[in-house]
Amino acid sequence: MPVDTLVDLTQAAEELGYSTAWLPDHVLPPGEYGATFGGVYEPLVTIGHLAAVTERLRLGTSVLVAPLRDPFVLAKQIATLHQLSAGRVILGVGVGWNEQEFDAVGADYARRGAITDDALALLRHLFAGGAAPYSGRRFSYEQGVFAPIPDGMVPIMVGGNSDAALRRAARYGDIWQGIPASPAAFAERARTLDELAADRDVVAALRIAWDGTVPIDRITDEVIAYREAGATRLAVHFGEHDGTRERMAALAESLTGQRLGPHVQRAGAAR
Repeated sequence: MPVDTLVDLTQAAEELGYSTAWLPDHVLPPGEYGATFGGVYEPLVTIGHLAAVTERLRLGTSVLVAPLRDPFVLAKQIATLHQLSAGRVILGVGVGWNEQEFDAVGADYARRGAITDDALALLRHLFAGGAAPYSGRRFSYEQGVFAPIPDGMVPIMVGGNSDAALRRAARYGDIWQGIPASPAAFAERARTLDELAADRDVVAALRIAWDGTVPIDRITDEVIAYREAGATRLAVHFGEHDGTRERMAALAESLTGQRLGPHVQRAGAAR
């Protein structure tokens, strides 16, 4: 996608009342970027650019493959973006799924879940002030100063439908983003999240796709069904960029006036 197109779509999302634009993440995938592996631009650098050409729109990763990243550098990047964007950044993370990509960069595929948990624990500590010393299972430091300290905790979103993903979201996340199966399946996962989170408030969210091949009424009904199943935020991937702006506008108009509740947010996935 040309940079100008990416900027135009992001600004259009802001104008249409969408709350967040999401960017995917793959570092060295085994196949071409596109429908499976998303866009070619590194998401955190891209967020820095898009934050400079928008005013209200939040910008996030859906999702960044955490075990492919050095967590100290990641924390510094996110805290900096949070400061430069006036708090408009959401860090969405996942454990990754493509073993070939892990092998290509020398990352540990077998332990990716545990690595992600340890990275999130470190990020939470650093974002809260980063006092030394810090002793973690995998990441520790005896001395050091972390800055900038985010003004308010950076929202962390954990993606995935597995029990492990729900436990991760309940322990470290502010938002859980599920993968669509059915409204009933989503409702079951959301109930499990509530049980795991105990006294923590973790928002249940979802990402669906609409490329225009099904009628607008059907996708509108799907949004409403997932809202009734417990999704308080819903992101939509609109497919490849040809016709994306028109689909964004059509869905925004279709959802206007629907009884979605004050916390349901329409979020366009920018690629």
